[in-house]
Amino acid sequence: MKFEKKSLKFLEKYLNTSSPTGYEHKGQEIWMDYIRPYVDKIEVDHYGTCYGIINPEAEFKVVIEAHADEISWYVNYITDDGLIYVIRNGGSDQTIAPSKVVHIHGENGIVKGVFGWPAIHTRANQNEPTPKIENIFIDCGAVTKKEVEEMGIYVGCMITYPDEFFEMNDRYFVCRALDNRIGGFMIAEVARLLKENKKTIPFGLYITNSVQEEVGLYGADMIADTIKPNIAIVTDVTHDTTTPMIEKKKEGDQKCGDGPVVFFAPSIHHTIRELIIDTAKSKKIPFQRAAASRATGTDTDAFAHSNGGVPSALISLPLRYMHTTVEMVSKEDVGNVIKLIYETVLKIKPEMKLKYH
Repeated sequence: MKFEKKSLKFLEKYLNTSSPTGYEHKGQEIWMDYIRPYVDKIEVDHYGTCYGIINPEAEFKVVIEAHADEISWYVNYITDDGLIYVIRNGGSDQTIAPSKVVHIHGENGIVKGVFGWPAIHTRANQNEPTPKIENIFIDCGAVTKKEVEEMGIYVGCMITYPDEFFEMNDRYFVCRALDNRIGGFMIAEVARLLKENKKTIPFGLYITNSVQEEVGLYGADMIADTIKPNIAIVTDVTHDTTTPMIEKKKEGDQKCGDGPVVFFAPSIHHTIRELIIDTAKSKKIPFQRAAASRATGTDTDAFAHSNGGVPSALISLPLRYMHTTVEMVSKEDVGNVIKLIYETVLKIKPEMKLKYH
């Protein structure tokens, strides 16, 4: 799929804007500005989940959803000599931290720092240390705790990585936080296509970008109760399991470039899943299958288990190197997820039977 220039410009700006869990507002503002011409109404809840609505007066409601937050760190402790120790905000990976540049979001603006690590020369005659939460630390150039605080850095300040978006080999998008702002991009593109192709739908469509997924699906849990949808189609990322050191017997067999991944799990409603699969087959959209035993670990679970049970399904995007700063997705897969959600939305009818079997 060839992407519109305005779409790629939005994607780059959106990804390059920090949007850590609990502080998603800057990214959400960019997202709302982009979808505004394609929807009839935009709403924001108390914690920052945003949704654009097409046909807001309709009784039958369909959600297409992604999550807006990225993993990050909190300042947890500042030593007397000005070093900063951290705790996770979401599933941040301590093993990639050493030598990474960080942005500390302080009271006076962004302060640059680095995750320090002892030089290889000093580790020669000892067991190789492993990066752990207890031993990784940030150096912001200060020599006292007071100096750190004078920079506007206190316990509770957010810390993000500054790594920015780029395309690689005309095949991949690469950036931190593709998990899951690429999902926000994809559902926004569905809204754009519906508008520009002048499609009418016989229900209310809620294009929803939820907060706080990385710490427990909380944004989706809240917004599901607010919207009370009849159907929810969620998109998130899943692992490309073809790279080294991943066990396919445990993680399944999914690959970047082979298409969207349709999930099977207890929270996945049979009727909605089969509608998605039938759509993929009829429209010749390549797709893969994956299974999750107890829960999908995505916002699908929050929607499915809300309001007495909402028929829900999950379309995932294969991704390499999840929760690192070099997450990678296939451009072709991104296009096919957009197409699959778009074509599925066009097949939904308010009168369709939603029995589980």
